Amino acid sequence: MKPVLAPTVLGLLITALIAPVNSAPVERPNIVLIMVDDFGYECVGADGSADYRTPNIDRLAAEGMRFEHCHVQPLCTPTRVQLMTGLYNARNYAGFGVLPRRETTFANRFREAGYATGIAGKWQLGHELDSPRHFGFDESCLWQHTRRPPRYANPGLEFNGVPKDYAHGEYAPDLVNAWALDFIARHREGPFLLYYPMILTHAPFQPTPDSPDWDPKAKGEQVNRNTRHFAEMVTYTDKLVGRVVEALAQHGLREKTLLIFLGDNGTLGTITSRMRDGTTIQGGKAKSTAAGTHVPLIVNWPGVVPAGRVNEDLVNSTDFYPTLCEATGIPLPETPAMDGVSFWPQLQGKAGTPRELMYLWFSRNGGAKPTHEFAATKRFKLYRDGSFYDYLADPLEESPLNPATLRPEAKATWTKLSAELARMQDARPAFLTAEAGSETP
Repeated sequence: MKPVLAPTVLGLLITALIAPVNSAPVERPNIVLIMVDDFGYECVGADGSADYRTPNIDRLAAEGMRFEHCHVQPLCTPTRVQLMTGLYNARNYAGFGVLPRRETTFANRFREAGYATGIAGKWQLGHELDSPRHFGFDESCLWQHTRRPPRYANPGLEFNGVPKDYAHGEYAPDLVNAWALDFIARHREGPFLLYYPMILTHAPFQPTPDSPDWDPKAKGEQVNRNTRHFAEMVTYTDKLVGRVVEALAQHGLREKTLLIFLGDNGTLGTITSRMRDGTTIQGGKAKSTAAGTHVPLIVNWPGVVPAGRVNEDLVNSTDFYPTLCEATGIPLPETPAMDGVSFWPQLQGKAGTPRELMYLWFSRNGGAKPTHEFAATKRFKLYRDGSFYDYLADPLEESPLNPATLRPEAKATWTKLSAELARMQDARPAFLTAEAGSETP
């Protein structure tokens, strides 16, 4: 047996200088953040779905941590703005398809810290040619950057701002996925940040290359409400996620990569999904009910995130920015103060300090007045107009509770939620009302 050598003073000094400011591993992990479009909690088998096949996503849950109470904004751009800035929409949401240029994203912080940064998928955060780079991404493969071409069969994409159209049976989700795998391969020496906001499973519901009625000559985005195609799109999403996991394994990166999977908002309202417990969920995209905000969240990092755990803590879309920074030892900006709360301790199997409640300010197209505004815990929800619900017992929010007859637990929660709404009363900067976007979802 070799003798154990005492550390030298120089060695201790070097260790102190390179150690991160928190409990993150000394070797900074790669980050892969996958977000699926229009994909509610009810779409994942591991979360109890009876209608959709998601074996690769289910395996990530079995080998990692699955969250029961992740809530985001009920529409795509609002969630993307919160996710990337760590701030509630009341503070910086200017309108659909817009991320104000003054904002700093987690990609900006990671690039400053020496990470290779890439984004692959749906952009929808500004038409300026330099938008992805301005917000921290060195490389990009995007749909809906400076234009809005077809997103599925025979699509149009932009690679680092350069447009490219396809007309020989190509499928955009495959092209974007291939770019993401190439990014991983090229930056396998790390560290890298890959943000992968997928194009799937947004309408129109069209055949995938694995569908019996796939048409390689299909053009455009014809409206298609065939729910069978939605289920096929979910299965194809799972297939693409599996390719990412396989690529990480092939390059020996699984134990060096923190992988996060979530949805960006609830499923489209034309979709009815069955759960294994016998309940059904009607998609709630753009609604303030749980069907509009409740999404799957699965986190996987072999050897770091405990396998097979189900976490009951409340998580909000503002929480990812501080979590990613704490996991990698990258300091948060001093201003503005984050609304997000890091759940990195929970990902290590610790109790952490989970958020007790969340606040939602949602405007479908931007403007001074929100479409919805409320504060909520995992069970109760209080709207700005005074409507109060036990939304676990009443998920469609059809029976408001009377504050005058509340039981002690509900009354105490009502008081806390009232205080949060009062705290956020003047949070919205007046100048944002002049920056509204003009696009539609």
